[in-house]
Amino acid sequence: MKALTSTDFHFEGQKNVYHGKVRDVYNINDDLLVMIATDRISAFDVVLPKGIPFKGEVLNRIAAKFLDTTTDICPNWKLATPDPMVTVGLKCEGFRVEMIMRSILTGSAWREYKNGCRELCGVKLPEGMRENERFPEPIITPTTKADEGHDMNISKEEIIAQGLVSREDYEIMEDYTRKIFARGQEIAAKQGLILVDTKYEFGKRDGKVYLIDEIHTPDSSRYFYAEGYEEKLAKGEPQRQLSKEFVRQWLIEHDFMNEPGQVMPEITDEFADSVSERYIELYEHITGEKFNRTGTQCSCKCSTYEEKDIAARIEKNVREYLASRKQ
Repeated sequence: MKALTSTDFHFEGQKNVYHGKVRDVYNINDDLLVMIATDRISAFDVVLPKGIPFKGEVLNRIAAKFLDTTTDICPNWKLATPDPMVTVGLKCEGFRVEMIMRSILTGSAWREYKNGCRELCGVKLPEGMRENERFPEPIITPTTKADEGHDMNISKEEIIAQGLVSREDYEIMEDYTRKIFARGQEIAAKQGLILVDTKYEFGKRDGKVYLIDEIHTPDSSRYFYAEGYEEKLAKGEPQRQLSKEFVRQWLIEHDFMNEPGQVMPEITDEFADSVSERYIELYEHITGEKFNRTGTQCSCKCSTYEEKDIAARIEKNVREYLASRKQ
């Protein structure tokens, strides 16, 4: 199975391109963004040397689905998905803050709590909580959005005091964050899942706040299986979860956490294919839909994913979409 790990397109009106860890974003006339979800995969702030077939399509299709199911809550940047691996949307001026929403004490929040922290990003945390226990109500723990290195925790008041976001805009983002997360929880519950935590990014265009980037994907969110949650919590056992945590665990088992002196283990075709299967499983659990591996959802009517040049397919579909907007 093929995987798309790099792109080098030159679309009409293209101003520049940003190559992130996972996605390549093309700026069209400072008006539109063409966001390509590649098959690259990252963990511990490093991109693994082999791509994961179907991963980009899985993430793009999940994000598109959730963007479409939250348009009644807030405006978002998405205009179209001309290819299974591509979303085209409005270019917004992104806020340099990410809104992290947590419903359960786990991950980095649990590590800080276990070390004695009882206030996270200005939010007071109750005493006596256990790992993977629900908060009395979901909490927002924002981070700064760093160009390099790790994002840093920050409070609402610090964000406003530093002028990163105005109080008016922040309160709009806060309201949207709570409502979108509640919708995500409702959808997850129907699939027998718990939306544990996630991140949202927002931007501004023509004076209006928009939801941007991906939402509710396994790369940006953590899901637990609802079945067995209470029993495992009571016994102090790890929760069954849907996220890319399994990739991190595999790397840890192979002595790699991107620390000095550590060497990236070999990513075999067999391992890459097994990760691909896990991402497809994630897609089907989260959306409740069967994942179509044939590529027939693509507008160019590919016969099979394996037989087609993925980059050529994407270029054709994006060019046709951009041309259609001129008509």
